[in-house]
Amino acid sequence: MDPSTSSNRDRNFRRMFFGYGALLATIMAACLIVIAWRCLDFGSARKLQKMKVTTHEPVTLPGGSWRFIVSGDSRNCGDVVMPAIAAHSAQFAPSFYWHLGDLRAIYKIDEDMAFEAANHAQVLTCDNYERLAWSDFITNQISPFANVPFYLGIGNHEVIPPKDKDEDAFKRQFYDWLDLPVLQDQRQKDKEPPQPEPYYHWIQGGVDFIYLDNASGSFSPGQLSWLQHRLNSAKTDSAVKSLVVGMHEALPDSIANSHSMGDKGAGSPGSISGGKAYDALASFRDGSRKPVYVLASHSHFYMENIFDTSKLKANGARPLPGWIVGTAGAVRYPLPFGAPQTAETDVYGYLLATVSQDGTIQFSFQEVYESDVPLSVRQRYPEALVPWCFAHNSQNKDPIARDITPTCAAR
Repeated sequence: MDPSTSSNRDRNFRRMFFGYGALLATIMAACLIVIAWRCLDFGSARKLQKMKVTTHEPVTLPGGSWRFIVSGDSRNCGDVVMPAIAAHSAQFAPSFYWHLGDLRAIYKIDEDMAFEAANHAQVLTCDNYERLAWSDFITNQISPFANVPFYLGIGNHEVIPPKDKDEDAFKRQFYDWLDLPVLQDQRQKDKEPPQPEPYYHWIQGGVDFIYLDNASGSFSPGQLSWLQHRLNSAKTDSAVKSLVVGMHEALPDSIANSHSMGDKGAGSPGSISGGKAYDALASFRDGSRKPVYVLASHSHFYMENIFDTSKLKANGARPLPGWIVGTAGAVRYPLPFGAPQTAETDVYGYLLATVSQDGTIQFSFQEVYESDVPLSVRQRYPEALVPWCFAHNSQNKDPIARDITPTCAAR
């Protein structure tokens, strides 16, 4: 492609984006947006339309092992990226997908939703966006996984205004996913109340999967008691060979501490309750000799060995294995100081986990590319949106870029 043509396309696209907020008043504004899209480089658009989705041969597994996949933070461009994750991961035949929270931005209109509306000469107002955001997630991000079970976690964007602070709105909207038959059966076995909560667990293939709710930045005393009870049970349960603990914000004192449960300081509720959870998990691992793996998102990059810090290794302690995988569509963040060389930003993808018969688990990051986005998804948007999601949508590449869609509520 002629570099000047590509540059002109990007300038036109960015110009249209920056003017979007001023064009919301009337339907004529939407018409102007559509006209702007038609002024883009049609040669590039035709090339994009002809781009074929990458195909992947099925990947065989060692005897007795199985796989699952994990990622989180699918706001902004999640309606584009999540279908790509579903398509790309099919080659691994995952037993389930686990979402670690932050489904839609809520404080502002997600870019994918705004520009799908614009593609139909419509303007998405904040009132309509707030009413449609979570149903949009179900339609465009859960549905692409078809028959792959979808486990859902809660994140901080699920409890910001105008959503209920007590998490009731989330529990009502996503009741069916918090009350999946597997989770319902597990609560019955554990003799727990039948009403589902945003924290839960289930046992599958020798692994106890635990989701912890820190959407408000900390763990409640009741949830910590529940966690300790679950650990006591798993310690003596011969069917449990390992633990995988998922949550939205990473536990404190990790390499990504500046954007985690520890970001309010050592005496904060997040740091104190998160530290108690970390100590309980480390004590379980050391006492039971069963592996523990800790997964989080919240920070929009990929990083492994997140607990490899001097504080968590003090006095010869072994840090828990931990990963951050906030790579399902949200605006990408710069890596924190001290990030390991294996960390990646400005990428989308998911964590692929391969569980062995003995309960040990191998994790690898699987990146998804623009070519993995199904054609049916691309066709819902103006031609340049999908390339923008992959080439831009980044506070790392564009640290001073303004929001390109309207803000609806305070963060």
